[in-house]
Amino acid sequence: MEAGGDSGKRNFITWFMRNWRTRPLFSTGAVLAAMVVLQTLALGFDFPSFGDWLVRWLMNWNNILRNNAGIGIISLGMTFVIISGGIDLAVGSTLVAIGAAVMVLIDTGPNGILIRTGLTGIPAYLVAIAAGVAFGAFLGQMTGLLVTKGKMPPFIATLGTMKICRSVTQHFMQGYTPQVPRGFLQIASFPVAGHLVMPIIYWLFFAVVFYIISKRTAFGRQVIAVGSNERAARLSGVNVQHVKRMVYTLMGAMVAFSAILQVSRIGSMDYANAGSGNEMDAISAVIVGGTSMAGGRGFILGTVFGTLIIAVMNNLLNLLGVPPFLREAFKGVIVIGAVLLQKRESSS
Repeated sequence: MEAGGDSGKRNFITWFMRNWRTRPLFSTGAVLAAMVVLQTLALGFDFPSFGDWLVRWLMNWNNILRNNAGIGIISLGMTFVIISGGIDLAVGSTLVAIGAAVMVLIDTGPNGILIRTGLTGIPAYLVAIAAGVAFGAFLGQMTGLLVTKGKMPPFIATLGTMKICRSVTQHFMQGYTPQVPRGFLQIASFPVAGHLVMPIIYWLFFAVVFYIISKRTAFGRQVIAVGSNERAARLSGVNVQHVKRMVYTLMGAMVAFSAILQVSRIGSMDYANAGSGNEMDAISAVIVGGTSMAGGRGFILGTVFGTLIIAVMNNLLNLLGVPPFLREAFKGVIVIGAVLLQKRESSS
């Protein structure tokens, strides 16, 4: 019996390590499961009843998912950017620019654009959302043109747009505080069965859409081909420049949806600090989720797992009372470990 038990343990360890090395989604899922267990233990069990504990556990998860839905949406777009061999450092700054534009449109004060035309309520909100997404797509298209037509490295192109978007927004919005109508806040705060889960629903919806695009469309296959070997993709008839422009355009649209979600949740925006660090959070989630920094390989489900890992880690550190300034260090360790694991996989 003991010999058989030892053999079973060895077989399990062998199976686990083989899947850990060869299947990125498996390793990411295993880490997420471990994080969930640690978070549950940190939450504790000192409650009057199991029902009270379960309610607290579910509320904690609802807060985690709702607070990270915005960065989760951005991470989906970042997945395609990194798969294509690019990077986008401007997502935080473009989020601020788009958010400011949306608030100016729906402002109920004397400077509101739509209210001055007589457009209010749901029609005004729909116009503002459409304009915000179009603006985000436009900014993404401009970045794509810098990368393709301008032959600029994505790092430099997005670093430049990062500085431009935030500084221009701060210049034009100084001294101006738009008044966001209450109806617009319902986009993120509309209760479903008594719970504020709309941001989570949006995130899941976009995750399904991006999964379908990556697995079921020619565009998804072209993005992978461009990231794997740009020259081979071009020789195979793929319009590489068009694919890259579309990837950044899609990234801009996702940032726009995240900006709209943030405005509708908070009702305002700090132009100096809003979105700060979003680019690193999104990149971290994508890399932890198994997408290769070298391009050519990535997983939408892995990005969702990666976002959850980062979110649960932040919540866990908060429950354990770790000082805020040290939490970013833990995030850095996870990212470095994920990249080192990728290097090991590629060399084996």
